[in-house]
Amino acid sequence: MVFSSLIFLCGFLPITILGYRLLPQRLRNLFLLIMSLLFYAWGEPIYFFLMAASIFLNYMGGLFVANAQRKRPNGGKFALFLTSLINLALLGFFKYTDFLIGTINSLTDAGLSLLKIALPIGISFYTFQAMSYVIDVYRKEVRVQRNLINFAMYVTLFPQLIAGPIVRYADVEEQIETRDDNASVFWSGVVRFSIGLAKKALLANQAGKLWDMISAQPELPAATAWLGAIAFTFQIYFDFSGYSDMAIGLGRMFGFQFVENFRYPYQSDSITEFWRRWHISLSTWFREYVYIPLGGNRKGKARQIINLFIVWALTGLWHGAGWNFLCWGLYFFLLLVIEKNFLLKLLKKIPAVFRHLYALLFIILGWVLFAVEDFSALADYFRALVGSSGGYNELTLYLLSSYAILLVVMLIASTELPARIGKAFCRRAGNGAVVLEAVWTVAILVLSVSAIVADSYNPFLYFRF
Repeated sequence: MVFSSLIFLCGFLPITILGYRLLPQRLRNLFLLIMSLLFYAWGEPIYFFLMAASIFLNYMGGLFVANAQRKRPNGGKFALFLTSLINLALLGFFKYTDFLIGTINSLTDAGLSLLKIALPIGISFYTFQAMSYVIDVYRKEVRVQRNLINFAMYVTLFPQLIAGPIVRYADVEEQIETRDDNASVFWSGVVRFSIGLAKKALLANQAGKLWDMISAQPELPAATAWLGAIAFTFQIYFDFSGYSDMAIGLGRMFGFQFVENFRYPYQSDSITEFWRRWHISLSTWFREYVYIPLGGNRKGKARQIINLFIVWALTGLWHGAGWNFLCWGLYFFLLLVIEKNFLLKLLKKIPAVFRHLYALLFIILGWVLFAVEDFSALADYFRALVGSSGGYNELTLYLLSSYAILLVVMLIASTELPARIGKAFCRRAGNGAVVLEAVWTVAILVLSVSAIVADSYNPFLYFRF
């Protein structure tokens, strides 16, 4: 079940909201748990019990760590190690086994049969989320959760279950027990959800069609190849940030305040800044649980580079079991090392427009590396970008004329400008701001649902990670 589907919008969500509001406070967490389990089982019935096992594993892991620390101040290391090992083993088995077998076959001609294991939806997200809880219990940054229902609800909470943001237990510890879910908070959630739905249905899906059309062409002139790369750049942003907006909005409807996951990343003036604005919850997870424990930048330049290499190799592989994803992670590793060592100082000396163009160029090239998984096709695409098949053709002109308005809208929508204009209108409207916001929210909801009804193209890119 996806947020941008009629079964969710017209069935699951209204029933969940109504049930949540009618039930007394003491039963709401149990109700959210039941509905979240139904939400997951709807799309992933086979691996429902895998997620249940992950919940029980990490719940018990937190208890063992806390009990060991009660006996000895520094206790709990073995329980933490074992829990983390099992978590990573499950993630590795389901996500990387066939990748490893395929790599062995290509290197040795071993001819091993692939297991063809289907990837459980959301396993990367809920595994990292549950692991953060056990680690934080060990660090004594959070209290152990002894209520299994509350812990299971935290892991399975349907707004962020499938594709994030990765919500650390520390960020919602108090909200699990007591949260503000009044009418004002609920309405702010509706508005945020509507924005996310519009990003997905009105922008990401249309950009995805353009990318699919271009990437399927046997030969691409340079202008068409760049148009395709830009289309995918917009698609992945509006798709994933739209999902995050919907998740944050849904969380607010039930009183949860999730962390922001995007802060207009395409406004960045460097790759360093880009990764402070893009998929913030994942960057934070790797910084808190990998980079800093490895030593961060505290043990000299050489060690920092090694730590960054490990983090970005893992970041690439987290996104997918493929060599292009590893190369994508290492691509950003190289750019970040270059920036940290000297390029950032040089960038500060040039006009902002050139800094911005530099960042966008390497961001777009990075998304090509991310999108095209076959290395042969990837090489062809990069050759097309530099004009191996000419500059443009009739298809280029047709696509530009057909998608020009959409591209301009996406360019503007990926910046802070719409939010600033909205705030300015609300200030001018005074007491009428609430009415203005309500009319605008209903309008984009109607447009989004109409687009969903009329359009069969509706995948979420990050569901496969």
